[in-house]
Amino acid sequence: MTTIGSVFLPVSDTRASAEWFAESFDMRPISVEEHAAVLQTGASGHRLTLLGPASGISSPPGLPWAPFNLLAEDLHATHDRLARTGGNPSDINGDNQTCFWFTATDPDQNTLLIVDR
Repeated sequence: MTTIGSVFLPVSDTRASAEWFAESFDMRPISVEEHAAVLQTGASGHRLTLLGPASGISSPPGLPWAPFNLLAEDLHATHDRLARTGGNPSDINGDNQTCFWFTATDPDQNTLLIVDR
């Protein structure tokens, strides 16, 4: 069995991005340093690693596509919270057959995909 240990996302300011993700998605910061910040989601223990310029990552922030999805327990509440925190959420799309979803952007204009299942 193989599992994903961490998801990586390029950002310009690890501290500011960690604060935004913590507020917008109720994630818990584990480590925040100049080169990287690690946040953990709820009881599942999944991790998001935000990589700043000091990490040496070759991909700049501003990904026009979502390299992963964020699973929201309450999609509508998450949509509302992102509207308040500047995430510019799209309309909620989808159906009961597959899933409901929307996109948003983080402060670095990385595209994020938020789903209900």
